This record gives sequence, C-alpha cells and structure tokens, in this order.
Amino acid sequence: MGCKISALTGTLGRIGSLEVRLARNPAEIRAAQKIRYRIFYDELGARPGLQHINRYDSDRFDPLCDHLLVLDHELGGPDHQRIVATYRLLRQDMAQAAGGFYSEGEFELNRLTARHPQQRFLELGRSCVLPEYRSRRSIEALWQGIWAYLNHYNIDVMVGCASFSGTDPSAHAEALTYLAHHCRASHEWDVRAVAGRYQPMKLIPIEAVTAKTAIAAMPPLVKAYLRVGARVGNGCVIDHDFATVDIFIVMPVKEIAARYISYYGGTNQPCATA
Repeated sequence: MGCKISALTGTLGRIGSLEVRLARNPAEIRAAQKIRYRIFYDELGARPGLQHINRYDSDRFDPLCDHLLVLDHELGGPDHQRIVATYRLLRQDMAQAAGGFYSEGEFELNRLTARHPQQRFLELGRSCVLPEYRSRRSIEALWQGIWAYLNHYNIDVMVGCASFSGTDPSAHAEALTYLAHHCRASHEWDVRAVAGRYQPMKLIPIEAVTAKTAIAAMPPLVKAYLRVGARVGNGCVIDHDFATVDIFIVMPVKEIAARYISYYGGTNQPCATA
C-alpha cells in the first residue's frame, strides 16, 4: 500500500492520556483503516467491497491524505494499537493530484473552490471514534489536532460530508428540515448536491420542527460542526455504499466562533513541530 507520511510529526494536542497527532508510518495508517472498517462496516452496515478480505477501509484518496489519530497512552502495546479515533485530512494541493476532492462525487465542491481561487481548502472525512471513546474529551482532542493542522498549513476553509445513518432522508426529517432552514451556508459559500443525486432537506413544515428535538436527533459529529460555526449546503445525498444520508459542511476558518479559536488555538496548547 502506498501511503503519504506527513513531515508534521510532533504532538498536536493532549488531553489527559489522549494524544492527538498525525500517522507516522504505514502501520498506523493501516490501524486507522481497520478502525474505519470496524465502524463503517461492522457497526453501521456499509457495503464491503474488496476491503472485506482484510477488514480495512481504504480508497484511492488515502495515499494523498494525512491521517489524524487520537492515541490513548493508558493502553498497552505499540502506538498503532493505542489508536482510538481517526480523521482523514485532504489538502487542496494534494486533492489536485487525485483529480479533485472525495466530496465532489456527491456535492459541487469544485464550483465552490473555483469561486474562491485564493483560499486554501481542507477536506475533513472518514471521522471515526471507537464506541468506548465517544465522549466530549475525544472530540476536543480531535479538534485540537485539526486546529494545529489548520495553522501549520494556513488553511482558510474546511469542507466535507457529514452523515446520518440509513438511506431514508425522511427518517431524519426534523433534523434535516431544521438544518435547511436555520443552518444554510450563505450564497458566497453555498454548495449544491450534484445533479442526479440531489435530495431535498426541507421535508416537513418548519412549524412542525422543535429546535431542541431536531438538534438532539443529529449525529454527534454534525452537532460538533455546528458548535464551531459550520454551515450546510443545499440538499443531501444518499450514499448506498455506506448506508448513509450525507450533507455538506462548510467552515470558513475566519467565521469559526471566537470562543473555539481561543480554546483550541490558545498559547497553552502544545505546538506542532515539523
């Protein structure tokens, strides 16, 4: 397996026994891919292809990505056995080598990048946290790492897909309707689902939506994105391979809520080292 090992090798954040950093070798990348398989295929019911033989999730984008890891140093064994969460990071310059971003298979991200040729884009994807680590502490560790990465590479805009389970948007009608009415990106940053895959998000009258229940019904990752100021695109897409309903997330760094910039980017955070 070809893989890209980042020159950004230092610790990007730490909370208690949890350390966040980038993968440093092929063994750590493969361990992250096995966690992805465990979550996407075993737990969430994605449709396996050739990955089923070796039980790891990978695609043509993996060799071009940096793989953000959370390790629990209270666990024994070598570092690749301590990985409890992972995120895939694809910078725009690397995406060009693949002919575009992963998200472009579902959303018109290429039109957004064309409207902002001076901005540096980063795609977030393949977010996975082991069940026993699905806590605020793990999410905060991941965001420490993402923030350090943004600063190191001078990223201007974060984008990516976020998923609801299943392939029936109506099962998430209240949450999707709330997002479509209250969390849409401005015209400057809006992205539409690709033609032929577009599914509406406004599924019930807004008068029938209760904010508290709509937000409670959202996946933790979507709520985490909203907390830092993310906005959503136009329409959702059914991903039959992963058995999900996907929405598009866009986060211009300059619009991220100031309290999160202070929290994750403060001088008390461990510095990234090249």
